[in-house]
Amino acid sequence: MLTLQNIAYQHPNKELLFDGIYLTVNKSDKIALVGNNGAGKSTLLKIIAGMLVPVSGQVHCNEPVYYVPQHFGQYDNLTIAQALQIDRKLSALHCILEGDVSEANMNELDDDWSIEERATAALACWQLTKHSLNDPLKMLSGGEKTKVFLAGIAIHQPGMVLMDEPGNHLDVNSRQLLYNYIRHAKETMLIVSHDRTLLNILPITCELTSNSIKTYGGNYDFYKKQKTTEADALQQKIQSREKDLRKAKATEREAIERKQKQDARGRKKQDQAGVPTIMLNTLRNNAEKSTSKLQSTHSEKITAISEELSQSRKELEAIAQMKLDLDNSCLHKGKILINAKAINVQYLQHLLWQQPQSFQVLSGERIAIKGNNGSGKTTLVKMMLGQKNPDHGTIQRAGFTSVYIDQDYSLIDPDTTIYEQAASFNKTGLQEHEIKIRLTRFLFSKTQWNNACATLSGGEKMRLLLCCLTIQNQAPDVLVLDEPTNNLDIQNVDILLNAVNDYQGTVIVISHDIDFLDALQVAKIIELN
Repeated sequence: MLTLQNIAYQHPNKELLFDGIYLTVNKSDKIALVGNNGAGKSTLLKIIAGMLVPVSGQVHCNEPVYYVPQHFGQYDNLTIAQALQIDRKLSALHCILEGDVSEANMNELDDDWSIEERATAALACWQLTKHSLNDPLKMLSGGEKTKVFLAGIAIHQPGMVLMDEPGNHLDVNSRQLLYNYIRHAKETMLIVSHDRTLLNILPITCELTSNSIKTYGGNYDFYKKQKTTEADALQQKIQSREKDLRKAKATEREAIERKQKQDARGRKKQDQAGVPTIMLNTLRNNAEKSTSKLQSTHSEKITAISEELSQSRKELEAIAQMKLDLDNSCLHKGKILINAKAINVQYLQHLLWQQPQSFQVLSGERIAIKGNNGSGKTTLVKMMLGQKNPDHGTIQRAGFTSVYIDQDYSLIDPDTTIYEQAASFNKTGLQEHEIKIRLTRFLFSKTQWNNACATLSGGEKMRLLLCCLTIQNQAPDVLVLDEPTNNLDIQNVDILLNAVNDYQGTVIVISHDIDFLDALQVAKIIELN
């Protein structure tokens, strides 16, 4: 059904992302596409969808393809119907029903008389009944936007569905709808996700690297077991080659020492025998050449072992987790940072929350803000940080510093380079090499330092922001994470957890990821409805 042959892609700056990618997807396959952040998973989906053109290779697909994107900012100026690309067909239908049966309208509708009914039913299926097809997409929350594009599957009825992090922004109930849909869908699917529950629903896992896609015949748990086995084998290989390298160096040293002793004995005999000087010089030159050849033979073997060992270590480093350290807040625990009394906001002639919100935030607390998509979680955070005022009630804020990592990574300037972004957080006068060392620790290699931040994936942006936090002089008093796991692979979710769990300041988190909240040891929940 889908065949990728020798696909290669490079960024506009000519940096090669991947090369030599082959993949075959059969009809009705349901495949999880996994790989490290920045491996190019989203890019590969866009190539299959026809949104990007590879620099080489062929894409063959004999079924209509439908793509559910990860980010929706480019659609905000469109209506729901326009974002789903059914607005012209709906317009033609209404014109025909009003008596305008022109050839243009009939051709545009293409006998799809059920388009409006199908679209309304699809939105209802994804719990979007309060929105019409003419509503602008910018009015919707992140989760609602995701559900709009998920509804598009039933509207367009494709043979193959591509999904890029479809669980992002979805509340618990909506995620269950997504899981049920995937379990029972008949369409062929290729899905990028970090959601373990979703990944374990999919019976095939494919891992993307810079030069291959490797297929594992099982779900994510099976894949992880296989990867652990591979990592153990790689570690054993490294230990074995380290032993071979030590042995090769020892053998070289012993062989050279034997040759030198042999040559010394030969010279002594020649001196005693009174061999002419010209012949002595010839013999000594031959001995030196012989020694050099011996050294070259051993050196080639040592170099080959060293190169293999270096490559194996690089592979192991890709598996290893990056390390992270965050300082503690200077505020004493228990200080009242935020005191909200009966706050509410006006939204479309209605109050946003049925019940006004009253709460306190104390220094050192870990607080989760929960609520269905569109319930105003991000709006509440902005009021807590003084970026927005309530229309009703009062909110008092003590003096505190904060870092707000939002869903769009607004703290990152897309026009700067990775190094410039990191350096902008340097408040303590770190030397250039020290900043670069920290970038390397966060898996940004020397070849990436001058790349524009605009080329980074969502997970790489999160990783860069975490790096920036370690570079700045003082950790924030309040760390706000808005759906922090949405764009991280599972390995980096664990890294983020370790970092935040070591941090002793106040943490406010918006997340629908129950496993993440449990691991974060959240002690207080603000529920919005």
